Amino acid sequence: MTTPVIELRDVSRRYDGGPPALHEASLTVRPGEAVAILGPSGSGKSTLLNLIAGLDRPDAGTVTVDGVRVDGLGEAASAKYRRTRIGMVFQFFNLLDDLTVADNVALPALLAGTARAEARRRTAELLASLGVARHADAYPGRLSGGERQRVAVARALVNRPALLLADEPTGALDTTSGEDVSKLLAELNADGQTVVVVTHDLALARSCTNRTIRIVDGHVTEENR
Repeated sequence: MTTPVIELRDVSRRYDGGPPALHEASLTVRPGEAVAILGPSGSGKSTLLNLIAGLDRPDAGTVTVDGVRVDGLGEAASAKYRRTRIGMVFQFFNLLDDLTVADNVALPALLAGTARAEARRRTAELLASLGVARHADAYPGRLSGGERQRVAVARALVNRPALLLADEPTGALDTTSGEDVSKLLAELNADGQTVVVVTHDLALARSCTNRTIRIVDGHVTEENR
């Protein structure tokens, strides 16, 4: 049996004495899966995302991603983990406006210690495969929302992560661009990339994933398609 990319065991997280944001949550995601994590605002899905990304720590339980015990990492090790093991795509792109598209994509590879020539080679390959190579020397502000999200996906993939995390990746896009990005995520998964999409949009979940996890009041349940 293959080793899971994500394994959460009995994870709980509570903030400032309030009700649990997550309560004894367990989750396993295996290589090559495309999983949607669904839930309304305040359900706990952002907390789950932050725990997987090493941006937060649980009060109880364990978080293991690509063989790394994320819940036990210090600050420097957490930053290295995010650079090398996971790629993250956000609702509002988070691209650096004063860097070109190519420089935005290459930056994580350079920060991870990749040689400049190799970082540039990976960048060119990703921009071509994602259909935005013609914008390599442009600045993000000159691109459409859909094009900027494709650049963000390229940046997330440049270090060849085991896991791609997408947080409301179509939330800031018009319908056509959103469908385009959804199709892209499905294609990446078809090529073997493990993908986790965090969203409140059931249509997005159905279009680019094949398994659904629902979070309600901090409780994680599997949902049949």
